[in-house]
Amino acid sequence: MWRQALMTLFVLLLASGPSPAVQPDEILKDSVLESRARNLSRELRCMVCQNQSIDDSEAPLARDLRLLVRERLTQGDTDQQVLDFLVSRYGNFVLLKPPLEWHTILLWGLPPAALIAGLVGLILKGRRKGPTASGTEALSQDEERRLSTLVDGRLPKP
Repeated sequence: MWRQALMTLFVLLLASGPSPAVQPDEILKDSVLESRARNLSRELRCMVCQNQSIDDSEAPLARDLRLLVRERLTQGDTDQQVLDFLVSRYGNFVLLKPPLEWHTILLWGLPPAALIAGLVGLILKGRRKGPTASGTEALSQDEERRLSTLVDGRLPKP
């Protein structure tokens, strides 16, 4: 019985995703506007947490941004106008997926460049000739003879 209870708890924990941090007092009465606000909140970065959307973050700043998004939507702004407003205040950093521009080229280009450099390095290392696969050179006949005498327990004469 305990085993079944633990398995049920485990399955429920796996099935539950991250719960949004949106508080009941933030939710708009208009379901269409609320849906738009939630979609926008998933695209915006919490500047306190940095790797969470404001929809998932419980930070006070994220709450303020969620309220600001909802306020702008109720004033009649389009989704793009809301995003433009937030970008003008906080920069592209507020977007979870910043656009590809000249000043964000390193942000977008460095990970693929590092991956390619690593693959090239692995290929070159695999093609390199020299030591055996274990990283050491083979023993000479004299070294093998000395090793066998040490292993057999006979000490070589100086």
